[in-house]
Amino acid sequence: MKKLKERWEIHKNWQLIFPFLGIVGLGYSAYRLSSLFLQDYHIALNIALAIGIFFLLLKLVLFIFKKLEKKWDFTYRWELISIFIVFALTGSSSVFVGKPIIKFMGITKENLPSFAYWVLYILIGFIFYQILLVAIGWLFGQYKFFWNFEKKMLSRLGLKRFVE
Repeated sequence: MKKLKERWEIHKNWQLIFPFLGIVGLGYSAYRLSSLFLQDYHIALNIALAIGIFFLLLKLVLFIFKKLEKKWDFTYRWELISIFIVFALTGSSSVFVGKPIIKFMGITKENLPSFAYWVLYILIGFIFYQILLVAIGWLFGQYKFFWNFEKKMLSRLGLKRFVE
């Protein structure tokens, strides 16, 4: 445990929640992926494949962490895990929030061409993603990082005047 705390620069026990949530999320993702590949097979085979996928994903995530450590501005390494958790929650939440909004507006696949429906669906999801990114980032104590990230993203889209 001491080695884990040193590696991720954890100074208080509550900060251990981020590596724990990261490992649980990675394990869940690995199991879901193995279930996609082996839908009708025995549970033991599914779990064995999930363990293999888990370690591959772990290697990938740690590689990405090393690359982003140099690029992103944060104080402690454990914050990087919380940033990834915020991105994951925001992506899922924007879809969860966007679907009822689209239904409320009367936008369905039946009353619009398929292409128009998906363009509107993605546009509405993108708008909610931007709002939720800052809000969920604030809940995880990463408001400054996500507000700067948001300003940079919107300025690249030519919408800089909306964040000044």
